[in-house]
Amino acid sequence: MYAIPPVDCPIAPRLSPHVAEAERELTGWARKCGLISDDDGRRWLAAEAYAGHAGRIFPDVEPADLALLGMIFAWFYLVDDACDGTATPEPGRTRRYVTELLALLHGSHRPTELFTGPPRTMLTEIWAALRDEMPVAWQERFTDGVARYLDGVIEEAENKTAGRQPSVAEYVELRRVASAAEISHLLTEFATHTRLPDAIYHHPALRAVRTAGNDLLSWFNDLYSLDKDIATAGGHNLVLAIARERDLPIEAAVPAAVAMWQERMDGFGALRARVPSFGTRFDGAVRCHLDGVARSVRGTLDWTLVSGRYRSGAPETP
Repeated sequence: MYAIPPVDCPIAPRLSPHVAEAERELTGWARKCGLISDDDGRRWLAAEAYAGHAGRIFPDVEPADLALLGMIFAWFYLVDDACDGTATPEPGRTRRYVTELLALLHGSHRPTELFTGPPRTMLTEIWAALRDEMPVAWQERFTDGVARYLDGVIEEAENKTAGRQPSVAEYVELRRVASAAEISHLLTEFATHTRLPDAIYHHPALRAVRTAGNDLLSWFNDLYSLDKDIATAGGHNLVLAIARERDLPIEAAVPAAVAMWQERMDGFGALRARVPSFGTRFDGAVRCHLDGVARSVRGTLDWTLVSGRYRSGAPETP
């Protein structure tokens, strides 16, 4: 593990009081879907702390909804591992896997060859629950967000297969796509029982805040997945892109990436302050949305320090 300097995150940490209850429900649901089958699986799932991840981002959510959010997070990491967990991906196979996944989201009931087993079962149940609760416009945003994320995953797989290693600027743009941060931002409406019209959701000021939030949680993730990414990412990691572009050893590229993260964090509050009022009818929902983006940053930082996916030493995050 490379030494990572501490970062300064002014967003206050929070945690739902219902995490333990949601964790129990998540464990039962994971058994039902075939994701785990014994005590070893239960311990692995508990160490991943997906309910805790959801509980840090959505601390005020009702217990049943928190369990569902934890399930969604578990599913995304499962799909990420399936599509992007190897140094030698098969882009054609990944593309077929993604096509089958998206077909299910769009209502297809045709049998699938690659997108099978627990991931398919999990998505079927998740999507049924979300569709029962959320309006059609939100459902379309969600499916579009999943599609963009998976397009980024496919592009990374193609780059790795071709040996293409992106510059820092190219990597930043690709990382914004190949991240599930947008899905977390969308889920704020589900968690808070608020609704944003498309015109407000896509307003440039809100989009700028979401983009910064995406960068912050994605770049922090790059710091703590660095050891794994050295072996499997084909240069698709902020630290590795900086090291290559600036001709630095990895040890020197780490603090450079931290400095880049800190500069982005220092400007986050100003971006939020530029969001205009949309009137009393919508300002409460906008505030919930912006809070959700901020908590997706802080919650992911804090979860990274305790999750079994990354636990091997971590910096302080005041």
